[in-house]
Order: sequence, then structure tokens, then C-alpha cells
Amino acid sequence: MLSGRSRKGIWSCAPLVEEWACLGRSQADRVSSLKRNKEAGRKRRVRLAGPRERCVKKNGPEAVRTKFKAVTVAVLQRISVAMAQLIRRNLRFSKAFSLSFRMMASHQGKSDVPHTYETLKVTQARDKVLHVELNRPEKRNAMNQAFWREMVECFNKIAQDSDCHAVVLSGAGKVFTAGIDLMDMGGVTLQQSGDDPARIAWNVRKKILEYQETFNVLEKCPKPVIVAFHGACIGGGVDLITACDIRYCTQDAFIQVKEVDIGLAADVGTLQRLPRIIGNQSLVNELTFTARKMMSEEAQSSGLVSRVFENKEAMLEGAFEVASEIASKSPLAVQGSKVNLVYSRNHSVPEGLNYMATWNMSMLQTEDLMKSAMAAMEKKTPRDVVYSKL
Repeated sequence: MLSGRSRKGIWSCAPLVEEWACLGRSQADRVSSLKRNKEAGRKRRVRLAGPRERCVKKNGPEAVRTKFKAVTVAVLQRISVAMAQLIRRNLRFSKAFSLSFRMMASHQGKSDVPHTYETLKVTQARDKVLHVELNRPEKRNAMNQAFWREMVECFNKIAQDSDCHAVVLSGAGKVFTAGIDLMDMGGVTLQQSGDDPARIAWNVRKKILEYQETFNVLEKCPKPVIVAFHGACIGGGVDLITACDIRYCTQDAFIQVKEVDIGLAADVGTLQRLPRIIGNQSLVNELTFTARKMMSEEAQSSGLVSRVFENKEAMLEGAFEVASEIASKSPLAVQGSKVNLVYSRNHSVPEGLNYMATWNMSMLQTEDLMKSAMAAMEKKTPRDVVYSKL
């Protein structure tokens, strides 16, 4: 829709266009005819001799060509002015629409923080850093049915939260977790209904896959997850921490692959992830077969944890500081790095390199690259750069 100013600019060209058309009209096109004037009810005769013939007769053919060019230039100039006004008006509308769309998209991409759960507590620890806490201290943070469901819901939500760039995961109370809540979970897996053993087994398998997804979401979440555990980390707790990206613990912490002591094999991630983390199959076998404790010093020397802190308060402060450092960097670079690290862990080196090349053929076009380079040239840190949300 044209504005009044734009319409005026275009229609002001009409007299020039009419003169331009008359100059280019041949005499054969100007055959006389009678036309009735509907408004006045009068008739008029169209003259055979038009402006071009009069101009030629008076000034000659060269004058006609000069006049034709001048009128053409004037028409084009007025059209260009009118179009420029129209474009400026549309650009203002486009910018307003684009801003509204970005605000709407930002609102849709932002999850509701803090989250509300029965077994988890989620708070904003630092700028762009969320703190997820196992929150059943009276039960030593034992993993009941609600926990397995809420972990999936929580981290799927965090994965979509553009305001969160890193996560710290810890446990409330005296210990990190005592593992699976046997009183709550035993009936779910062991007392499947039905008479057909095959169908019962099939349903048990479905349930185990659901439990595995509880910790798979930690790897699938593109935001780096730092786990900071203290005291006991038993059974399912080992499955949990091995799915995290960075592991810290306190001096009094220990892990224990406890499943063999209750008559089953660990089935939600420990046996698959722990060997890749510490790179010592003999040690993994020993821990799994004996269910002995691995204390914090051994956990650090084996590569399971990267830092050991004196107490829980110091550990959380250190974890928040590292998470804040990660959150200050380009989210595109950090999250892309996590995706490729997880992929490369599960594939060969050539496959990982090929995946990385395919990934970066588009990611290298990001504006974050130029922003980071300019910051480095100006002796600035990533904290001084404002990166777009992801």
C-alpha cells in the first residue's frame, strides 16, 4: 500500500509522461475519432496534428530528440524519488516487524526459570549459568520414579533455553546420592504384570531404556554440564556423573559401582562410559566386580575427576567460576565443540574429522568468529564481547 506522499510523488509524473508519450506517438496512431464527454455531455474532435508535429515544424527533428531525452530523464528522476520514499517507509516497517519477531522468538526460546520439580531444585547461579541440585536430602538423594522422569524434562528444557550457556549439577544434603531408591523402584521393574515371559521381558527392556534416557539427556544437552559431587556417589550416581562433561569432587567424596552387591549389572551407563573416561579396563573391571569404593585421590589420578576441593562450598564456588567462564564465550563455539566431542568419542578419528569438516563448513560463517578476532586484536576477553543468543 503506497503512502500519500509516495502516491503524490508518482502521480506528479503524469503530465511529463503524457508529454513523453505524445512526443513518441506516430501520426498513424492519432486517427481522429469522436468521444463523448460523460461529465459535460460535449463532443470534441481529436486533432490530427500532435505536439511532435508542431515541435518538428517549429524547431526541426533535432529539437524533438533533445526534448524527448529531457522529458525521459525528468520522468525517471521523479519515479526514482517516489520509489526511494516508498522503500524507506517499507524499511521502517520491516525493521519494526523484525524486532517484534525477534522478541517473540526470544520469548519462545526462553524456558521458565526457576523450574519447579519434586526431586530437583533449579536456580540461577550466575549470569547464563543454571544450578541443578538433587533435592531429596532426607532420602540421601535416592533416585525414585519422579527423579527419572524429571531429569529428562529438566534437561530437555535447559537445552532449549537460550539464556543458559552452562549448567552446574550437585546434590543437597550430606551426600551426593545413594543411588537407586530400591523401596520405590523395585516394584516397577520386578513386578511386571502378565503371564507371557517374553512380553514381561519386553516391557522390562522398555523401562530400562527409559531409565537410560535419564542420563543420555545430559550428553544430548548442548550446554556443558559440570557435576560437583561430595560424599557418597553410589550406583546410579556413577551412571549420572559419567554422563557429565566435567567432574569435580570434594576430598571426602567416593564412588562405588554398587550394582553387583544387589544382584544385577549396572545398566544405565556406567559400564559403557567409565572405560572411555579413565582408559583403564583392568581398573574398571576391578571396580565393577568388587563394588569397592574409589576415593577422591584415586578418582583424580585415574582421570575420572579433574579437580578435588577441600569442601563442598569451595567446590561449588570453583564450579560456578568455571561455568561462568564457559558461559562468557561464544555459545555457537562451545556447544558445537560439545557436539563434536561426543560424536568423536563414539566414532573413529577419520569419521570424527569428516563430521567436523561438515559441521564447520557452515559454522565458520558465524559473526562470532569476527567478534572474537576483533576482541583479541583490541586486547579484550570473551567476557567483553556480546554474542547473539543461540
